[in-house]
Amino acid sequence: MSRKNRIENLVNQELVPVYLNVEDESGNHHVPEGAQTHFKLTVVSSRFTDLSKIARHRLLNQLFKEEFELGLHALSMHLFAPDEWERRGNTVLNSPACKGGFNKEHRNT
Repeated sequence: MSRKNRIENLVNQELVPVYLNVEDESGNHHVPEGAQTHFKLTVVSSRFTDLSKIARHRLLNQLFKEEFELGLHALSMHLFAPDEWERRGNTVLNSPACKGGFNKEHRNT
């Protein structure tokens, strides 16, 4: 099972989202093809209604603890209660372009 599928399954089981989008953004970064290391996650769930933003992120970081141990490197999280999602117009911003990280070709020396 792919990491994307595992993420989707965990979120569906634990948060019962009204909206879920999991994007593998690994191809936008300097990683080997098929690495599955960088993801963008948008979750709308009533579980977030009474949680602060930091509490939401802590919840998801704990949920994905094993994935981070297995090589998940970056997770962009956009976590909303249903009313917040509606106020935003049901959208999130696009991820910024990769700056090259520690790739030798892009390092300033």
